[in-house]
Amino acid sequence: MRKTLPALLALILFMSMSKDKPAYKIYTSKGKEVSFGQLVNEAKKADIVLFGELHNNPIVHWLQLELTKTLHEELGNKLALGAEMFETDNSLIISEYLAGKVNDRNFESEARLWPNYQTDYKPLLQYARDNQLNFVATNIPRRYAALVNREGLESLDSLSSAAKSLIAPLPIEYDGKLSGYKAMLDMMAGSGHVNTNLPKAQAIKDATMSHFILQNFTKGEQTFLHFHGTYHSDDYQGIMWYLQKTNPGLKILTIHSTEAVDIEKIDDEISGKADFLIVTPEIMTKTH
Repeated sequence: MRKTLPALLALILFMSMSKDKPAYKIYTSKGKEVSFGQLVNEAKKADIVLFGELHNNPIVHWLQLELTKTLHEELGNKLALGAEMFETDNSLIISEYLAGKVNDRNFESEARLWPNYQTDYKPLLQYARDNQLNFVATNIPRRYAALVNREGLESLDSLSSAAKSLIAPLPIEYDGKLSGYKAMLDMMAGSGHVNTNLPKAQAIKDATMSHFILQNFTKGEQTFLHFHGTYHSDDYQGIMWYLQKTNPGLKILTIHSTEAVDIEKIDDEISGKADFLIVTPEIMTKTH
């Protein structure tokens, strides 16, 4: 027994030290665990992939870059990219950056960039530049979303034609009964400060992102991979709702990102939110 005990202790120690600590798990909408490769196989068959992210999660951002690279290997120049994090009035400087006409220093000083651009979005934009992929700024300029938040959707009617070219064609259809928009009002009601325009400001973002995705996409010839906060495509609403209103024949794949204490299972509350669910540890280091 004395001879075997040290060996047994060593084995236990080795097993405890070598236990996997996965940084993420991927599940289908029904909770079946799948591999990254299975996600890729489905994504490359889609017309449009709506990748809902957690803005400050490093694993989700890494997976975005890896999905971009892998789809590019599979699809070549048939892959197009776009993102919420870039607003349509920055389209010119982004095009110039992608064409190599503007260097990183000038681009970063002149474009309006999110605080986590360097760590989370620059790698995507650089990959697009280095591989001659189109990268589309799809989001409404924030000043117009703020206008809607203050004065409602009707306030957009008085904008100039140049300003209107930067947003979805007016008037946009708005359904306040959609659960995503209704939840925003319910949350505000709980805080005691209700602004009925807030979900409309969200809707004009969704409609604008949908519009510029479709404006830069050709069905049957491309797969368009779009990055945005997960709320913009959860429950097959938001951007997807507007895409389907314009073109119901599109094959759209959605991805939802979330954090959990235990990533070995998914909570009922996120089941069904998207075609694929990415779960990362709740204690994951944040990028900002």
